[in-house]
Amino acid sequence: MTKHIERQLENLKERILRLGTLVEEAISKSITAFINRDAALAQRVMASDEDIDSMEVEVEEECLKILALYQPVAADLRFVVSALKINNDLERMGDLAKNIAKRVTQLQGGSPYDLPPEIRTMATQAQEMVRQCLDAVVKRDPTLARQVREEDDIVDEARQRIQRRVMQGIKDQPDNAESLLRINSVAKHIERIADMATNIAEDVVYMVEGDIVRHRSEG
Repeated sequence: MTKHIERQLENLKERILRLGTLVEEAISKSITAFINRDAALAQRVMASDEDIDSMEVEVEEECLKILALYQPVAADLRFVVSALKINNDLERMGDLAKNIAKRVTQLQGGSPYDLPPEIRTMATQAQEMVRQCLDAVVKRDPTLARQVREEDDIVDEARQRIQRRVMQGIKDQPDNAESLLRINSVAKHIERIADMATNIAEDVVYMVEGDIVRHRSEG
């Protein structure tokens, strides 16, 4: 029984990492499409969302099968429970990447737009948080997971600055309001991606230490 569940858990881990890779690529491509105003790349991101959704269902089914067949306890149970939650957050990240891609196609037909300078920094930070949280999953590293939680403040602060710029831009250039609001929407989606990375980081802490850190500040 022990060897069987070990194999199943390793298989589950590999499935989550494959899903994570797909999601990480979708996020990277959607942000690249947004910055470069690349509608064709945005369309490819939207098309790839079906693969992410399909894999998310497979991972969930695998988690439920393990729970039903092996009734894991202690660390193994924490891993499966965490995997279910991580799986859901990854699928939501994929949806956010698709939403960013949609904004790119919508902006194509509007007036020319200049990006707030903070949005590149914000996007880079959010992508780094996604990479780190997945790395924390692979290594079962609660220290790295806690670092991801702390980095979320950087993204939140950039989001607030972008929102202020957008609101001022609407006052100064009301004809560009529609484009500016879509840029603001992209910034919101990037912020949510960082939030999902933080959720995954918190799940890693629970997975390894059994400690529920959600809604708790560090230090």
